[in-house]
Amino acid sequence: MLQDTPSFLAYWRNARSRTVRVLEALTPEDLEWAPAPGAFTFGDLFRHLAGLERFMYAENVQGRPSIYPGHGAELAAGLDGVRAYLDRCHAESMAIFGALTDADLRAPCVNPAGAQMATWKWLRAMAEHEAHHRGQLYLMASLRGRPVAPLFGLTEEQLAAASKA
Repeated sequence: MLQDTPSFLAYWRNARSRTVRVLEALTPEDLEWAPAPGAFTFGDLFRHLAGLERFMYAENVQGRPSIYPGHGAELAAGLDGVRAYLDRCHAESMAIFGALTDADLRAPCVNPAGAQMATWKWLRAMAEHEAHHRGQLYLMASLRGRPVAPLFGLTEEQLAAASKA
């Protein structure tokens, strides 16, 4: 179970900052690039993460149905627009999550599929969803030749070297 609301907020703020590292490494030409026809672009993925956080997860934890608007470029265009949309949705979501009490975390919420679960489990699912797409974003950045800061401070090579010492 999530410890409490303040610890979740700190965790979620840090998790999102690791995802944003990819956006910060992109050029304008990268934003609407996709690794294959019909695949999500970088912009699609960031708009998807922003919209789901705010309009699905944050709505559901308030006992409301999802109002997810999709991930299309009409929601936010260009690097600055996508960053503003991501930041706005995140700030609004954090305010909603920050209002949850420990009792709210234990109380059930209903996801868009109609399944009922403890709110803390739904928030955990949000974090898992973010991690799934963060992996895509890091791989896509690699395919584009865009170096992104390591997730936890060390590259694999640095970790191997430090482990031998």
